[in-house]
Amino acid sequence: MHPGDCVLESLLAIVLWIFSYLLGSISAAILVCRLFGFADPRSEGSHNPGATNVLRVGNTFAAALTLVGDVAKGVVPVIIARRLGMPESMAALCGFCAFLGHLYPVYFDFRGGKGVATAMGVLAILHWPSMLVVGAIWLLVFFSTRFSSLASIAAFFLAPLIMLITHPELFHPILVLSLMLLFRHRHNILLLIKGQEQGFRLPPKD
Repeated sequence: MHPGDCVLESLLAIVLWIFSYLLGSISAAILVCRLFGFADPRSEGSHNPGATNVLRVGNTFAAALTLVGDVAKGVVPVIIARRLGMPESMAALCGFCAFLGHLYPVYFDFRGGKGVATAMGVLAILHWPSMLVVGAIWLLVFFSTRFSSLASIAAFFLAPLIMLITHPELFHPILVLSLMLLFRHRHNILLLIKGQEQGFRLPPKD
């Protein structure tokens, strides 16, 4: 490869990573709650700007919009990277940057969510069979316990192992993503150990 091509490819990768982070920083939960006049999800319920908490402080439709927005943030950067001919490892890093933006959004004082839906979006576009397995684990744990935090912890504790079995080339980026997601759930882990975590309850009907 010509040295100039290497430089252009590197610059393109950097631009894509920055774009992915900025896209990930757009908080669907906060914007949807503002649109519908609900309380800021960072100040009510579980204080997490994610779809589950929007369902607590708002309604089902608002939560669905939030979920779609958060998943899309993980999907779009990977698709763009692939369309531009970037290697799969670079595309995975674009997805990770979007995930990082969701966790630490530059637009919202770096106070973001825990990244579960965005991580699922990244998994879905990188290797959808693995996402189906991780999603099935989430659903099984959630409907068994009614703890969305425990479901997320279990699903992404196992996600690197699942990726190692199904698509080992992407093991390392999914491992780092999962470790960060588990770190963001550290408070929930402590509450679960103490038996103080709040189970999910549907909000009152509008």
